[in-house]
Amino acid sequence: MDAETDGFTAFDGERCVAQGAKRDVALKLKRDGRTENVLIFDDATGRQVDFDLTGSEAEMLARLDVPAATPPARTASPARGPGRPKIGVVAREVTLLPRHWDWLAGQPGGASATLRKLVDAARAANGGRDRARKAAAAADRFMLAMLGDKPGYEEAARALYAGDGAAFGKRIAEWPGDLRAYVQRLAEPAFAR
Repeated sequence: MDAETDGFTAFDGERCVAQGAKRDVALKLKRDGRTENVLIFDDATGRQVDFDLTGSEAEMLARLDVPAATPPARTASPARGPGRPKIGVVAREVTLLPRHWDWLAGQPGGASATLRKLVDAARAANGGRDRARKAAAAADRFMLAMLGDKPGYEEAARALYAGDGAAFGKRIAEWPGDLRAYVQRLAEPAFAR
């Protein structure tokens, strides 16, 4: 599972005890009786998250907003209003200088179409750098939470942000196995520049 998925990883001390989708992690922790003293991390961001594992499995899953194993009953579609809801258009305010609005007004398709094209082009051009930056931030958040007191943390963080995979690997080599493996998985895209 890569950092782009909706995955979670749970640790009991230095040991990984569950990994996967939110539903799977919550159920494993609940069934194993691990409802306390477990730290759960979002694989996409490296942030610690809390799951309320109290009550029955059905109650727990309802709180987590995780659909049950049975598909929900079909409901009628809400009435559609004006706009283009099928493609998920969201209206927000954009503040530009008059010269920017003038330039946008002269573009084929209008301001909205031109802005969408510019954003898509920037995302394509910067995709690798953005993934690397997000991976480094996620790995560092996890390292700070779980490994911030370990020898080599600061040097590992510097190597991470410098994109130096060899130095990073050397600095984390002595860290506990499950924690090291997870931080390596989070950091991997940071070194693919």
